[in-house]
Amino acid sequence: MGIPEKPCILSQDIELRQVLTLIADKWTALVIYALAGGTLRYGQLQREIQGVSQRMLTRTLRALEQDGLVERKVYPAVPPMVEYSLTPLGETLIEPLTTICRWAENHFHEVVSARSRHNTTDP
Repeated sequence: MGIPEKPCILSQDIELRQVLTLIADKWTALVIYALAGGTLRYGQLQREIQGVSQRMLTRTLRALEQDGLVERKVYPAVPPMVEYSLTPLGETLIEPLTTICRWAENHFHEVVSARSRHNTTDP
């Protein structure tokens, strides 16, 4: 049996593109970025990620848990306490997503400026 061919994101592999779609999602990037600092409870995550709805945060966390990037731990308390943390696989995304988030922070003024120039020159 030979060495498996390295996947190429430009191929038509549906599963590979689904993984890219997952990590390219803005809420996924923000959850990973927030959890890079350590374990957080649901309410802490929601406060940390300004503007995320409860529904979208729940949906994102479930998808990340299902894909093995986030671990959910429930403590038997009243009310139940739930904590989220990155799995070892999720931790592999810290560096690339931090780089992308920092790029956005450092260059968003340039992008906004370019957009405004483009929008004023359209007929």
